[in-house]
Order: sequence, then structure tokens, then C-alpha cells
Amino acid sequence: MVEPNNPPHKAPAAMRRKWQRVRSFALELPGAVEEFPWGESVAKVNRKVFVFLGVEDGSWPLAVTVKLRDEEAHAHALTCPGAEPAGYGLGKAGWVRVPLEEQGAPDAELLCDWVEESYRVIATKKWIAELDARH
Repeated sequence: MVEPNNPPHKAPAAMRRKWQRVRSFALELPGAVEEFPWGESVAKVNRKVFVFLGVEDGSWPLAVTVKLRDEEAHAHALTCPGAEPAGYGLGKAGWVRVPLEEQGAPDAELLCDWVEESYRVIATKKWIAELDARH
């Protein structure tokens, strides 16, 4: 429930489309399922989260949170406007929250690359082999 003095956030249509593209990509990965713990969308494989997608209801600005083990990708993600290590101690394990609505935010293609990297960190060898066979 949104408090009266905290009106809903309205993301621009282009940002909502970007978020939907990233969400669709994540859910097309082998074995991926969407769940809604804590009221936000997450994509899981092997019952483990590989991307936090947040909410699209306007109660919070659009963002994605991914686990990036590749040092170069991790460093690049952190240079995005508004990006930060994920909260709740997840940042220490390589999770990065990347806002989608900041000026200069990454495009959907790069975000999907990071989602795939995060997926590869979590997925079993079987699921990764299936993904590789698609390419």
C-alpha cells in the first residue's frame, strides 16, 4: 500500500518496455521461473534467485539486481548512473542494483547480458548446457 504522502512513481513508457524486455529474457532462460517473494518479481533457477526485477506497480523506481562475478562486468555495472552494491549484504557477494530510469542507464541488450551472467552463476551445468545449445 502506498502512503498518501508517497505518491506512486510513474516510470516512462520506454523504461517499462526495457524492464519488460529484461524480464522476458530472464524468464526464457532454461529452467527459469518467476516468483514474487517480498512482493517483488524475481527470476529463479534451481530454486535460487538469479535476478531481482523489483516491482512494476509504480511503488518503486524500476531497477534490476544481478550477481556479477566477472570483475570487468561488475565494475562496469557499478559505473552506471545510480548503480550500487545491492542491499542486505548482497553487495558483498557481487550483487549490483542497476536503476533503469537514470539518464545514461544501460540499454536492454547489456542488461540481458548481465542477467545471463547472473543466471550462469546460479544455474546447474545441465541448464547452462541447454542455454549454450541454443546459441
